[in-house]
Amino acid sequence: MSGAHLSLQNLACLRGGRLLFAGVDLELRAGGSGQIAGPNGVGKSSLLRVVAGLLQPYAGSVAREGAVALADELDALDRDRTVHGALGFWARIDEAPLERIDAVLADLGIGHLADIPVRMLSTGQRKRAALARLMVSGAPIWLLDEPANGLDVTAAAALGPLVERHRTAGGIVLCASHLPLAWAQDVTITLAPPQEAGAE
Repeated sequence: MSGAHLSLQNLACLRGGRLLFAGVDLELRAGGSGQIAGPNGVGKSSLLRVVAGLLQPYAGSVAREGAVALADELDALDRDRTVHGALGFWARIDEAPLERIDAVLADLGIGHLADIPVRMLSTGQRKRAALARLMVSGAPIWLLDEPANGLDVTAAAALGPLVERHRTAGGIVLCASHLPLAWAQDVTITLAPPQEAGAE
């Protein structure tokens, strides 16, 4: 992961005819961490989706060195599969070793849920399973959208050491959150609604 790099230059996003944000610049190298902050509705999730390549920017550019994995409110896990089976499906797509799944589930404190269907998980358990999908992928660039939402205090606190371990290995973490995070940030970008034309 030592060559991981993420660069945003003059990034803007237009959705539904509304400019969510503009002029966003960011650079993170191996081991770097950034936070996208701001109130609801200013485009934090959209920014992550632009970085992931799921939305086209209205202006500006995104440059990435290394694969990207996104964990957001859409956990993308087959409800009819077991947790292990659902993660195995994505591991095969990502060409990641299946042996990684058990270790990641243990890291997230949900190893005991490996054989439980995804549909039977609680909100917090599904959140951790979604984080497991990201970790199993082996992608050096993690994009986390409100990663502590739905987690209890213990599970939220456990995220910090996992993120720091990823960074120590040369990974990059970019997180969208309106709450303080359990790990240090190299840079914080606070989004705000663009000023309307003619506004004071």
